Amino acid sequence: MRKAGRLIVFEGPDGSGKSTLSRRLVAALRKSGKSCVHLAFPGNERGTLGHLVYRLHHKPTEFGIARPNPASLQLLHLAAHIEAINKKILPALKKGHWVILDRYWWSLWVYGRVGGIAPEVIVQMIEIEKDYWGDISPLVFLIVRKNKLSSLGKKLLKEYTELAAIEGQVSPVHIIDNSKTIENTMQNLKNIVEAVPNVSAGVSRGKASIKVSPLGPAVPTVVYDTYWRFAAERQSIFFKRLKSEPQPWTNDPILSEFKFTNAYRASDRVSQYLIKNVIYSGEQTFEEVFFRTILFKFFNRIETWELLEKKIGEIKFKGFSIEKYNRVLSEAMQSGSRVYSPAYIMPSGGPNSPWPRKHSMHLQLLQRMMREDLPAQIADTKYMSEGFELLRGYPTIGDFLAYQYITDLNYSAFLKYSEMEFTIPGPGAKDGIRKCFSNLGGLTEAEIIQLVAKRQEMEFARLGLDFKSLWGRPLQLIDCQNLFCEVDKYSRVKHPEFSGNTGRTRIKQKFSPTKEPVRFWYPPKWGINEKIASEV
Repeated sequence: MRKAGRLIVFEGPDGSGKSTLSRRLVAALRKSGKSCVHLAFPGNERGTLGHLVYRLHHKPTEFGIARPNPASLQLLHLAAHIEAINKKILPALKKGHWVILDRYWWSLWVYGRVGGIAPEVIVQMIEIEKDYWGDISPLVFLIVRKNKLSSLGKKLLKEYTELAAIEGQVSPVHIIDNSKTIENTMQNLKNIVEAVPNVSAGVSRGKASIKVSPLGPAVPTVVYDTYWRFAAERQSIFFKRLKSEPQPWTNDPILSEFKFTNAYRASDRVSQYLIKNVIYSGEQTFEEVFFRTILFKFFNRIETWELLEKKIGEIKFKGFSIEKYNRVLSEAMQSGSRVYSPAYIMPSGGPNSPWPRKHSMHLQLLQRMMREDLPAQIADTKYMSEGFELLRGYPTIGDFLAYQYITDLNYSAFLKYSEMEFTIPGPGAKDGIRKCFSNLGGLTEAEIIQLVAKRQEMEFARLGLDFKSLWGRPLQLIDCQNLFCEVDKYSRVKHPEFSGNTGRTRIKQKFSPTKEPVRFWYPPKWGINEKIASEV
């Protein structure tokens, strides 16, 4: 095969300047001796399907159409793309020309999403187009101009930016800020073009992947698809239980027999109790909220919290007595009661610990946090990672516990961290990730979780799954982390051929529905509590 040319794509919202920049780059490349072909999707060259689609898009009344349906319009764009790929782009690349393309399949996704087309419909369109692209991987420039954006422009920019983060895992993608002079932007473009190797080799038509974009460098296994199917089915069960529908809530025999957490961490029984009865019940200063939250989380057991309330009264830092709390917990243990939840492995401080009991150590640790004014230090932070580091600095609190604790504190009204900032995978999540991927391709487990969270809508659409979000709230990093842990357990039965580091082969806990239904209530700042009543 003759040496293939290069494909360079310009993408971005209308008004970003991408068309001007693509023309300027073509002129610069031709001046340097390169053979270039400049094309645009859908195209405005007379005698082409793209020209008709362009006119229909911008002047539908000329055709007697008042307002085309968004899905129909994108299908017409798809048809124009395919004609241009077959008749112009592939032949030019095979002849060794450089093709500079204004718009790509990215526009189908972004404008379709903003236009309200169902994700699964757009995915099907994209898969058809990708089948015609074969294995071509372009150099993509996402042109952005953030100043003076309209409300539509902001929506488009958000979709483009999220897509760029995903596609940047598998192709060279560069976000170019076009807010400065065009000369400055052009110099930046030319530097990148010269530095990036030819990425368009292999223009033979091939069968496209069934995914919207590959996960590479990570290599998924069959368990990866199970991850998404588990999330969708577990969330379906959640809504059926919420509406008090009669059993069975699922046809999945594994989900029917064994106990699994919800797709959303905040929907689980203990988290719900923490939010309603601990964080938002009692004195609403961050000092008191912090004290109650960390005390609860050290034990993470509803029965322990209610025992303390029964014996001591209102749980408050003001008047906190280690001796009094220690006595209640010690007596409970002497009577054979459990005070710690088995959900987390709570370190005891080691054989040299000065405290005879683990709960005594935790009471002392909580008092130290309060004396060192940790609540005020955390309240002054802007990012979850900063609060995490402050908690991580205390004895026996490792990465995973610090991440869990800062997530719980963030349920309060006092912290406004983004849950999409960073994540810490626990041991169970790491095992789940190892089952979902045969090779991480150099990515860390945390990077895998971030990648998965960004791809959630695409992956549900790819598999044709009807995932009903938490009243518009997508899965956050903490939720995706938890789901890997649950899929680790689920796959012990579903995919026994995949083993994790723990070597566990069975699921211990059987499912048993609670006698009293949980009345779900979430942090008010999420803005979803008012939607629950209508759902029920």
